[in-house]
Amino acid sequence: MSETSEPAFGGRRALPRNASNAAEDDLPTVELQGLVPRGVNLQDYLHVTSVHLFKERWDTNKVDHHTDKYENNKLIVRRGQSFFIQIDFNRPYDPRRDLFRVEYVIGRYPQENKGTYIPVPIVPELQRGKWGAKVVRREDRSVRLSIQSSPECIVGKFRMYVAIWTPYGILRTSRNPETDTYILFNPWCEEDAVYLDDEKEKEEYVLNDIGVIFYGDFNDIKSRSWSYGQFEDGILDACLYVMDKAQMDLSGRGNPIKVSRVGSAMVNAKDDEGVLVGSWDNVYAYGVPPSAWTGSVDILLEYQSTKNPVRYGQCWVFAGVFNTFLRCLGIPARVVTNYFSAHDNDANLQMDIFLEEDGNVNSKLTKDSVWNYHCWNEAWMTRPDLPVGFGGWQAVDSTPQENSDGMYRCGPASVQAIKHGHICFQFDAPFVFAEVNSDLIYITAKKDGTHVVEAVDTTHIGKMIVTKEVGGDGIKDITDTYKFQEGQEEERLALETALMYGAKKPINTDGILKPRSDVTMNFEVENAVLGRDFKLTITFQNNSHNRYTLSAYLSGNIVFYTGVSKTEFKKETFEVTLEPLSLKKEEVLIRAGEYMSQLLEQAYLHFFVTARVNETKDVLAKQKSTMLTIPQLVIKVRGARMVGSDMVVTVEFTNPLKETLRNVWIHLDGPGVLKPRRKMFREIQPNSTVQWEEVCRPWVSGHRKLIASMTSDALRHVYGELDLQIQRQPSE
Repeated sequence: MSETSEPAFGGRRALPRNASNAAEDDLPTVELQGLVPRGVNLQDYLHVTSVHLFKERWDTNKVDHHTDKYENNKLIVRRGQSFFIQIDFNRPYDPRRDLFRVEYVIGRYPQENKGTYIPVPIVPELQRGKWGAKVVRREDRSVRLSIQSSPECIVGKFRMYVAIWTPYGILRTSRNPETDTYILFNPWCEEDAVYLDDEKEKEEYVLNDIGVIFYGDFNDIKSRSWSYGQFEDGILDACLYVMDKAQMDLSGRGNPIKVSRVGSAMVNAKDDEGVLVGSWDNVYAYGVPPSAWTGSVDILLEYQSTKNPVRYGQCWVFAGVFNTFLRCLGIPARVVTNYFSAHDNDANLQMDIFLEEDGNVNSKLTKDSVWNYHCWNEAWMTRPDLPVGFGGWQAVDSTPQENSDGMYRCGPASVQAIKHGHICFQFDAPFVFAEVNSDLIYITAKKDGTHVVEAVDTTHIGKMIVTKEVGGDGIKDITDTYKFQEGQEEERLALETALMYGAKKPINTDGILKPRSDVTMNFEVENAVLGRDFKLTITFQNNSHNRYTLSAYLSGNIVFYTGVSKTEFKKETFEVTLEPLSLKKEEVLIRAGEYMSQLLEQAYLHFFVTARVNETKDVLAKQKSTMLTIPQLVIKVRGARMVGSDMVVTVEFTNPLKETLRNVWIHLDGPGVLKPRRKMFREIQPNSTVQWEEVCRPWVSGHRKLIASMTSDALRHVYGELDLQIQRQPSE
């Protein structure tokens, strides 16, 4: 392909960077190799009259490539797999004297060696792994071609041309947006880096547009549905825009390692004007509270239309949007949740909790935080940049936590490498290893400045790592993919390997524990319902023949789900006398009035109980979080549950609190059933019920879901969902 001579850019390259899929430069329709002799009419040569791409939903191109769910009238195919097009000429095609080829072009400065200009030769037989076009049918003036793309092809939106050779140069079709072709990653193609062999897993991790995200507490796991909506109108273009915004070189967009790393940086707006602004301070002015989102569609479409970051997100929102991005482009992906996730600022495998001499937590010295849960993503791909065996699931995290190579991003880190402690392999494996493997260390900061290790909990962090099960809404425990069971020889070996590769562990905690105390302590929090009183029961047990007295301290805190305390709402000290070999229970009443006015986004309460045995000076410490049970939204439908038929959806909410709810927003979403929408209610009086009706017309059949959320000044994280089976139209 001829290039016009242009000045060198900064003396380093002949062409500017090709980093925008949306930017275009039309190829010339005529490229002559000199003057055309008098009497020669170029119109006498073969001319293209029309091109047919077979791009309807029911056409084999979309069905065979598993792209028939995309709400997009352009041709969408997956790389490494053949598809059909038909070219109509002005006269019958004669292969002995007519020479033509198809060309695919992406970006503004196409170059063949960069994969941004692809001339597709007409070949007698298609070869696996290579671009080629084979004539499969000739009929009158039409030629049908089977075109196969390379399994390493750039992923994006290509412009298509047909070029015809003449003795005097090239005649090319003019730019026609109707022939634009999207090429995506292909988990069905063995030569593709994202190939996944299990059919049910492909159905789940690529084609399922509704997911379940787990949150809450390890002892009280909660779930909520999330509309990924990767096939919704405009979402594919929005995902390509995200890479354009990152100014990601087009030549790197065929590599899932690079695409997922750029995605992890761009889904947060921390340093690159990315998709979502994170906020963990419970103040959401000028934006939508994270708990109000029901899916990714609104977020991505708003980002593309406004060109500005969307407000606001927290970890499950970042993970939900990132999952949409990955699945939409064809990379198998899932959201995972880690319960008791260590946010270890220096990745030293140690979470230090400092106590005062009286057992109270010293918040000034305690810098590390344990998140009740943290959501990130896993993307499936080969890792040719790592030794054999480290492909498969890769941890990628778009929540802006720590800086990686100058940007807030994390991964892809091989889950297999993390499990075995091989944290030397890129990217960001030490940070993910610390999130699931750190020790919890209780240290007393004495008044004379010395520190004494009181207790070490090696099992608290990374208590359980879960994801949605394949083909259902249930929970799948994947903890064993990240770590060996505590106490196993392999677990010790993985830790030693991580330490060898540079993970820091400043305190050697082996053998420093004091002898076990004669007294044990535990406590339980009864099921706590928002707006009601509940009890907390502390149990002390004396296992010796001695009589002991204890000074106990209870601290109740309102906390963010990140483990950071906002305020202490309950403080109680009490003395306990334990007779030999006895058990004693202390009950503490937690009143609704004590916590309601301070409540945060996710209604988490954190209790810390410490006790000092006066006779032995032993310190006992326990902490637990509880998540208040929150009322739900009720969704009902009436009318025919059929594609193309009107259906009435009703969302209902009853205010269970003793106070009026103000500035109430209800969000409703259902991929394939209705577009995301929302409604505001100025206020809802105590014990009163509001109803909201919407008429919709489903356009996708099969199992679908309606998802609703409610947010207000005083109450958030209220959800409801309804499973639907949408029937096909009789004519379908």
